Amino acid sequence: MSEIRRRDPRREWIARNRLHPEHAAALAEQEGGAISEWLGPNGVIRKNPRAIGFIGPNGVKRIDRSGAQQGNQATGAARQAAQDSRRDVIIEDPAFLVTVVPDMPGGRLSGHDKDLLGLARQLADADADRPGAVLAVVFGEHKEDAFGEAGIDRLLHVNGDAYAGFAPEARLAALCAVERELAPRHWLLPDSPLGGADLGRRLALRLSEGSGERAATGVWQIEADGAAPLGWRCTARGAAGSLDIQRPLPRVTLALAECAEPVDETRHGAERLALSIEPPATLSRIEDLGQVAVDPAGVALAEAEFIMSAGNGVKNWEGFHHAAKVLGATEGASRVAVDDGFMARDRQVGATGTWVTARVYLAVGISGAIQHLQGIQSCDKVVAINLDPGCDMIKRADLAVIGDSTEILAALVAMVEQQRGGQSDAA
Repeated sequence: MSEIRRRDPRREWIARNRLHPEHAAALAEQEGGAISEWLGPNGVIRKNPRAIGFIGPNGVKRIDRSGAQQGNQATGAARQAAQDSRRDVIIEDPAFLVTVVPDMPGGRLSGHDKDLLGLARQLADADADRPGAVLAVVFGEHKEDAFGEAGIDRLLHVNGDAYAGFAPEARLAALCAVERELAPRHWLLPDSPLGGADLGRRLALRLSEGSGERAATGVWQIEADGAAPLGWRCTARGAAGSLDIQRPLPRVTLALAECAEPVDETRHGAERLALSIEPPATLSRIEDLGQVAVDPAGVALAEAEFIMSAGNGVKNWEGFHHAAKVLGATEGASRVAVDDGFMARDRQVGATGTWVTARVYLAVGISGAIQHLQGIQSCDKVVAINLDPGCDMIKRADLAVIGDSTEILAALVAMVEQQRGGQSDAA
């Protein structure tokens, strides 16, 4: 009998997908019988400290308290090494196109967008003999420079004042032009309140004229099915998330976050496309009046995108509150600051407080207890201000500033106010 170990891509995918009913069993097989992570009965992610870890450069197993090493999210040199080891993939003549329309909040690909691109790669790479290409349609100005690392083969950037802000009708007209010229086999959009859910339903209604095919919404899993029209079946959330519905995969799919693993092993070409898309005529039915100002203090921690948290190292609380107001950040705190009475209990961040998913998390004077690091492991960028260069929060941070928090916050506030004052003078 051959001793060659055969890979089972499906079992590997199930082990990465926490929503799959066989996730625990597949994960136990991968870990040699020890489950490293599972979802508890109260919705809190539980971890086995004996199973979590990674092998260091000297062959010693290391325990990663922050969770940054899990799921190929290593920081610093390890992240750069992972980027350099990616395999370049160029698809010259694709058999078909899988078109993705990401939300890109703030001009960058979100975690939901990257999950969606991972789902698109499953559809495009299913047939190794006749691979497809993933086309991303991006609207407006953006700051993203890693489209290829996210799994994009073709990039169509639709820019102009007509597509800025909330402009679903103008964007729908552009997507219809893409449909006429390129005729993609699949359309994938995020089922999110940031615009993807609304735009996806509009597109599905427009493309279904004559065919009557309904879009699939709330999709969290797809699997191959030769009997289906497109060769795939999807599983979607229904009945307020209490029921799973299976159906053949339609052309237009609106997927949830964690529908697939993001691309992390390949680097694609992200070749620019140029189509003859004419800006639509002025549409008077919808007028974008801009964003409504929201008081950051009234935003719940679980929903905040920019959080500024204080710990035991903060001595000037008046300056901290002033800095949070000037920066427009939602205030948070470590357990020590809450127990000492400086912050309210609902402002506590961590495993014993609130698990946060902010895009930017600014930790001021927080050493980084394991419970706090668990609560911020889903944040995109972590910035730490601390006097101790060896504390766990500094190790976890993407950007660290070593120094007195009072002086650093004062300098940051002065810089922001100076910049805003210069803009006002220029206006």
